[in-house]
Amino acid sequence: VQLQASGGGLVQAGGSLRLSCAASGSIVSINYMGWYRQAPGKQRELVAAISSGGSTNYPDSVKGRFTISRDNAKNTVYLQMNSLKPEDTAVYYCNAEVTRRLGSPYLGYWGQGTLVTVSS
Repeated sequence: VQLQASGGGLVQAGGSLRLSCAASGSIVSINYMGWYRQAPGKQRELVAAISSGGSTNYPDSVKGRFTISRDNAKNTVYLQMNSLKPEDTAVYYCNAEVTRRLGSPYLGYWGQGTLVTVSS
């Protein structure tokens, strides 16, 4: 299973970016999908999560500015980021819980990360 993230880049404060992450390979089902970020010198933190049923979860730091969504037919998760701030600068990673066989447990997979830089 591979997760390919894209959409990062340089944006001015107040701007918007949309990240995408497509899962490929031998996939029977995807449960949870999420986005994390890691800024230099800091721990990786959850940015947004979405269940297979569409329930979402955000930390207070991005609530109201970021929106996570998914396209189950394409095994893809998106992160729409609006009103970006310099403190949103980080490498953003996607994560997904995937099962490759019916009845097998879900395993977590990570994308390679995409850099988001917000200038002031």
